[in-house]
Amino acid sequence: MGKSLIAVPMGDPAGVGAEIAAKSIASKEVVDAADCIIIGDKAAMENAVKITDTKLRVHVIKEPEEGVFQAGVLNLIDLGNVDMGNFEFGRVNGMCGKAAYEYIAKSIELANAGKVDAVATTPINKESLRAGGIHFIGHTEIFGALTDTKDPLTMFETNGMRVFFLTRHVSLREMLDMITKERIKDYVKRCMEALRKLGAADGTMAIAGLNPHSGEHGLFGLEEVNEIMPAVEELQAEGYHVAGPIGADSVFHQAAIGRYNSVLSLYHDQGHIAAKTLDFEKTIAITNGMPILRTSVDHGTAFDIAGKGIVSAVSMIEAILLAAKYAPNFAK
Repeated sequence: MGKSLIAVPMGDPAGVGAEIAAKSIASKEVVDAADCIIIGDKAAMENAVKITDTKLRVHVIKEPEEGVFQAGVLNLIDLGNVDMGNFEFGRVNGMCGKAAYEYIAKSIELANAGKVDAVATTPINKESLRAGGIHFIGHTEIFGALTDTKDPLTMFETNGMRVFFLTRHVSLREMLDMITKERIKDYVKRCMEALRKLGAADGTMAIAGLNPHSGEHGLFGLEEVNEIMPAVEELQAEGYHVAGPIGADSVFHQAAIGRYNSVLSLYHDQGHIAAKTLDFEKTIAITNGMPILRTSVDHGTAFDIAGKGIVSAVSMIEAILLAAKYAPNFAK
């Protein structure tokens, strides 16, 4: 069986996306594990190769089958959408936001058509997207719209620990209203289907507690009593392997040592802090529930160091490796 073919959109040209893409393509780990195609801009990508001193040959192609997959070659589908005379590293720029969206859209087009096996994304900037007239808040929303997927699931994986998120980009006050028995049951079922598709369904999913000590039977809040525990009990009665609520101060450690195959985090920072404390650079986002596979670095555009060649590519390399690991389960 051949290596998986991974599309890598270049990200916001004013950020570090092109640099981490170049460093990843130059990495022996990536060369050995996957075939990659960068979707980006030739001038910007050649500039990144120079900045990172990766000595790659940029090979421009029109279709994935034209790729030359060998060490030292960076295969690029060139969208030619960056005016280097109107470009500056580390700045919000509508041109760059629009370009970043176009790289993602092309990658999704290729994946939807079965021409690549997965997409591993680099960082984009929300302000630049808006300045470029792109009305999506981020990657997940773009992938959801362009794959016709309602409410895609976000999962983090780091060192084998998997974390799903019941709520993401909402305030803590709004999050509390979203902790309902029905939502928890729906998410657990969809998360377990996502794990099955990834080939990681064995084991038990843990539901993190919301309040200190999971509420101590109502002493510190009623969410566990009224919503979380009833959801767990009904899911167990339906045959789902789920446990909880388990105090958030211990459940992630228990998952990290293998007691649970995954954790459903109830809100954004609860799961982010746990995963990134375990291993910041190797915390990789996987968007589940879609007909295609998408992995991603979980860091930003790093405007403060963009163009300096000093950014670490560890997270991008790991994102590509995870895409290659799981892609066979998405084969059409």
